[in-house]
Amino acid sequence: MTRNETSGSGTDKKIWVNARISTMVPQADMIDEGVIIVRNGMIEYVGPRDNAPAFDRTNAVDCGGRWILPSFIDCHTHLIYGGNRALEFEMRLAGASYEDIAKAGGGIISSVKATRALSVEQLADQALPRLDTLIAEGVSTIEIKSGYALTIEGELNMLRAARRLAKLRPVRILTTWLAAHATPPEYKDRKADYIKDVVLPGLRAAHAEGLVDAVDGFCEGIAFSPDEIALVFDEAKRLGLAVKLHAEQLSDLKGARLAASYGALSADHLEYLADEDAAALARAGTVAVLLPGAFYTLREKQLPPVDALRQAGASIALATDSNPGTSPLTSLLMTMNMGATLFGMTVEECLAGVTREAAKALGLADRTGTLGVGKSADFTIWSVERPAELLYRMGFNPIHARIFKGETFASSPTGAF
Repeated sequence: MTRNETSGSGTDKKIWVNARISTMVPQADMIDEGVIIVRNGMIEYVGPRDNAPAFDRTNAVDCGGRWILPSFIDCHTHLIYGGNRALEFEMRLAGASYEDIAKAGGGIISSVKATRALSVEQLADQALPRLDTLIAEGVSTIEIKSGYALTIEGELNMLRAARRLAKLRPVRILTTWLAAHATPPEYKDRKADYIKDVVLPGLRAAHAEGLVDAVDGFCEGIAFSPDEIALVFDEAKRLGLAVKLHAEQLSDLKGARLAASYGALSADHLEYLADEDAAALARAGTVAVLLPGAFYTLREKQLPPVDALRQAGASIALATDSNPGTSPLTSLLMTMNMGATLFGMTVEECLAGVTREAAKALGLADRTGTLGVGKSADFTIWSVERPAELLYRMGFNPIHARIFKGETFASSPTGAF
């Protein structure tokens, strides 16, 4: 279990009937007239009514023929930060270049300044509306990265705020140390010193405080080289922490190959991934996490090699990449639409990408992401005729109820039935 994980609080058996169920287990058929039985927050039975053990229907929730799917998982977010970057968005629309925006105090450094200025409580308060928007779409599990303070205490505060959010809302939050996101102004042209002075000792402090579940880095020409990332990964492995990597977003530095060599949970972005490196991800069991929100916001032209990933047998997940600059997106429903429309993914791939494959990308496949006996009772009830509607519509949320660890919540993230 993650450090913020607890088992379901209820001890009574809970039953949902008259549902169409997609378990998202590979090759499993849709279940018509389906039943889910839950005890102590865990699934005890999921399957057709005819095969279900005897139960008292008077105590069951009638789903009215609605669809049940595993709850969504957003496996790549930067949900905690200070301020916003709407001004530079406006400047870009008016024709300003990246350099113009940077000279005006924009870019990641503006987020760094705003983030450093906030307390743990303020960081959590600013993130809550973003978190609530995701929860309202049926999200049960969210990964949150640091990476916008770029000092030891500031990065720790970001992760402290993430842990705080898990106490304020019924949601599972995993945290990721991403101090190797950018080099702050005070370390300009001194990346090695920044890694030595901030990234590595900060990681050790985060681990000692129980704040970190995984370690990430940004492997790119404008960020850190594979050799520099390897130093961070070596420390993560020494501490027994899983790794993941922002890779091949803007160029091919073979970051994904590096991630695979470390048995990384995921390699993310991947627009410039070489076809042959898709096979390396598949062999390592490293999930390819695609982020169409950043592709859309940056008006990119280079598509991730979805066909090569398919042919290699790599797992493909989708995530919002919710962040203030390049993907100010807080909707997995819209993310799935983008995955289908922009990247050519199928309905099945998109739904699996925010459930089963996203769980793999967080190391949670044994606990959530599919519906099966012994799994956490994390599922969502949808008022749709077919699951494709969840991708097809834009700006429309047909959620009926969200069940997290066996407890039922209305579409409002804080309102229980």
